[in-house]
Amino acid sequence: MTPDALLYVMAGAVVVSATALLFQAALLLAVYRAAKEIRNQVTGIAAHAESFVHTAERTLEQSRKQITEVATKTNEVLVLAHKQLARVDDVLGEATYRARVQMERIELILDDYGNRLKDALVLVDKGVIRPLRETVALAIGVRTALRHLFGGKRLTPERATSDEEMFI
Repeated sequence: MTPDALLYVMAGAVVVSATALLFQAALLLAVYRAAKEIRNQVTGIAAHAESFVHTAERTLEQSRKQITEVATKTNEVLVLAHKQLARVDDVLGEATYRARVQMERIELILDDYGNRLKDALVLVDKGVIRPLRETVALAIGVRTALRHLFGGKRLTPERATSDEEMFI
């Protein structure tokens, strides 16, 4: 190869290298502009994201406080409900016990009244009705005897037989 040809090849290589360097510089400049544009967009988004994160943190903190308050009040209500249920259970137990005692007393009173009524009926039967029956029976007997003695009217055998047949 001749020195002139070598010089032309080297000059061509330098031109190609310079062109490549210029092309790379242009690409690097485009990448720089794109990175700067992306950085500006990310900065804008980051500001929005930061305000969103801050709002979310505030909301989360308020929610935690409210949840804590609700949990505390719920526990208080549960404790109060438990106490009230215990009281109601005690009252119902006592009311049941008292009702049972009163029912037993009523049963004893009714049994006592039943026995007294029975005793009174026995006394009335022995003291009033039985003597009254005896008196009525005695009066009927006396009347029949007097009628028989002073009545003079005797029954005919047919009539007596007829009366006896009715009872048979």
